[in-house]
Amino acid sequence: MSMDSFRRWRTPASWLVFNFLLVQVLSTIFFSYICNLEMPGSISPILQPQPDRGSAASNLTILLWKWPFGVRFPIRKCSELLGIPDCHITANRVWYPKADAVIIHHYDVCKSPRYLPRRPRPPSQRWVWFNLESPSYTSNLHFMDKRFNLTMSYRRDSDIFTPYGWLEILPQPQKFTIPPKSKLAAWVVSNWNPASVRVQYYQELKKYIQVDVYGYRHLPLSRQKQLDVLSQYKFYLAFENSVHKDYITEKLWKTALLSGSVPVVCGPPRKNYEHYLPPSSFIHISDFPSPQKLALFLQELDRNSEQYESYFQWRSWLTPVKHTPWSLHLCKACRHLQTTPARYQTVLELSKWFR
Repeated sequence: MSMDSFRRWRTPASWLVFNFLLVQVLSTIFFSYICNLEMPGSISPILQPQPDRGSAASNLTILLWKWPFGVRFPIRKCSELLGIPDCHITANRVWYPKADAVIIHHYDVCKSPRYLPRRPRPPSQRWVWFNLESPSYTSNLHFMDKRFNLTMSYRRDSDIFTPYGWLEILPQPQKFTIPPKSKLAAWVVSNWNPASVRVQYYQELKKYIQVDVYGYRHLPLSRQKQLDVLSQYKFYLAFENSVHKDYITEKLWKTALLSGSVPVVCGPPRKNYEHYLPPSSFIHISDFPSPQKLALFLQELDRNSEQYESYFQWRSWLTPVKHTPWSLHLCKACRHLQTTPARYQTVLELSKWFR
């Protein structure tokens, strides 16, 4: 640059611009130096620590919209039940605007859509449809179309799988002692419907063998004594109130298996049961052309102790889970929300899926 050019550039206005730029450069250098000083106990104002995925997951809030069937229960920690980070699970609706998910039990809202949340749904909140009843006893499903993001039920194809029971592998093989047996077959039933498949089958079966029936309008049996009484029977009729895919209830898990009786099942097809049980652990009514043929087979097992005991061989390495509290279902939802990337899809036709 020539001296004349330099003189022309050093006008008062140009000089002010030069000074301003010089100050900005020096300020930036000084600020960067300060920010990179490692002061004891200080945190850089630029590089703030970000919460990791695990800590974010543990802060999830789940709102239980209504207590299932109106019955309150203690909400237990998921770290105790499933060994996962705890979610904040609450039934207090004050948390609705902040909840990451809302679990809605079908039975308690199915009479009218007005029982569903009426306030605007936060953009990132997911609604979970929760139901353990069979389609035959699940009314007004059309109310649920286009409202929910996730399904939670006993169905294996649910987003959140919450079966009535399952088998767990024992840490090491152990000997199972079959309870002493003095009686042949028993059935506990509360919903007596003469037109149902299970009652009609029983009416034929009882013509050929003795079946002791407990429950409403039958032999009395308290819940406290149920397992002790049923353990005296070689066979238990685990007959479901309706026949649907994966609908295998406490009649099998909590009654037949925990009492140490061989379950005789009436429900979905045998192959469906074999998703949950060893094939040689139960007897399916469809294995026989008639109730009479089933009765003859049970009588044969009654006489042949070795053949009967073969139905318990699986017990040396598997055991049925004893407790499935409501909190366990909620914690399975917690685990799903923690481990599955959020997809805010909507179940468009829940009424067609669940049937």
